[in-house]
Amino acid sequence: MEEQIQQQVQDYYGQQLRTSQDLKTNACCTDDIPAEHKLILAQLESEVLEKYYGCGVCVPPAVEGCTVLDLGSGSGRDAYLLSKLVGEQGHVIGVDMTEEQLDVARRHVQAHTEKFGYRQPNVEFRHGYIEDLHTADLADNSVDVVVSNCVLNLSTDKEATYREIFRVLKPGGELHISDVFADRRVPEALRQDPVLYGECLSGALYIDDFRRLLLNLGIRDYRLTAQRRLSIGNPEIEAKVGNIKFYSLTVRAFKLDLEDKCEDYGQVAIYQGTVPGQPHAFELDDHHRFETGRPMLVCGNTADMVSLTRYGAHFKVLGNKDQHFGLFPCGPAPASDSTGSADAVSCGC
Repeated sequence: MEEQIQQQVQDYYGQQLRTSQDLKTNACCTDDIPAEHKLILAQLESEVLEKYYGCGVCVPPAVEGCTVLDLGSGSGRDAYLLSKLVGEQGHVIGVDMTEEQLDVARRHVQAHTEKFGYRQPNVEFRHGYIEDLHTADLADNSVDVVVSNCVLNLSTDKEATYREIFRVLKPGGELHISDVFADRRVPEALRQDPVLYGECLSGALYIDDFRRLLLNLGIRDYRLTAQRRLSIGNPEIEAKVGNIKFYSLTVRAFKLDLEDKCEDYGQVAIYQGTVPGQPHAFELDDHHRFETGRPMLVCGNTADMVSLTRYGAHFKVLGNKDQHFGLFPCGPAPASDSTGSADAVSCGC
C-alpha cells in the first residue's frame, strides 16, 4: 500500500501537475514571503517558479555558510533561494523521488550559479526517498539545517522520515518546515484518495500525533512560528473532508537534549541584533520575540535553543541551570482563525 501511494504521488507531481495552476485546492499556496526572499526569487528561472508547490515559508534566518538539506525539493525553488542565502561557501542538497521534478531543478543549476556570481555550483539535487535518506547518500550528523515545504505530509512513513531527519542533522542542528497538519486523525478512506493525498490533505498528521511522534524520537520541545487555516477553496473536496480542519504550520525543532516542559532556572537571554536582516528583533516562535538589547526571562529550553545552536553567535544568555524555580509560564497567546473561533494550534512547549 505504501509503494502504491508513493507511485501515486510521483505520478501526481511528475505527470498530472504541469504548473501550480493545475492544483485543485489552495493548500499549496504561500503567503507572507519576506522582502529579502522576494528579491532573490525574482532572479530565479520561470520554470522553477511555475512548478513550485509549497505551502509556507520554510527558510530560517542565519544560514550563511551552512549545509542545508531540502526534503522534497521539487523544481528547486527553495533550494535555489537557499543557494543564494547560504553563500558561496555554503552548500544546499535537494532530495526528491520524482525524476521529472529533478530534471527541472538540475537543468537550471548553471544558470543560477552564474546569476549569483559563484565560481562553482553550491547546490545539488539527488534522487532519494525521505523515509530513507541513505538512498540519497546522506551520512549521520552531516547537515546543519533541514527544511521541507509541504512535503512531509506526503510521506508514507512519518516516523521513519522524522527519524531520518534527526539522524542526518548535526547536534544543535535545526529542522524548519512548513507543512499541512490536521485537527484530528484523517480516516483511512480519505487517505486512499489519490487527489486528496496529492493535494497534501489526506496525508496530513494530526497535530497531537506529530507531538507524540517527536517525543518518541527524543525531541521533547518544538516551536510554532506561523500558522494559517486552509480554506481549501474546492467545494467538492470540502464536502469530502467534512469537519476536518487543516492548517499550514511552520515549525522549528532542534537536535538538542531538551526537557518535556518549560522549566524555570532564572535565565535571561539578550539578542544582539546581529542576525542578517533582523537588526531590531528576532522571533524564535509565536511567543518569543526578542528585541535587540532587551533582557528577556526565558525557560531552560529556550535558553538552549538560542545558545547551543547557530543562533548562539547572536545571543548572550545569562545564568545556568544550577538552581531550579519550578515550571516556567511559557506559551503562546490565544489566537483565533479567520472565523473568529479560538481553534488555533499550540506549540510543543
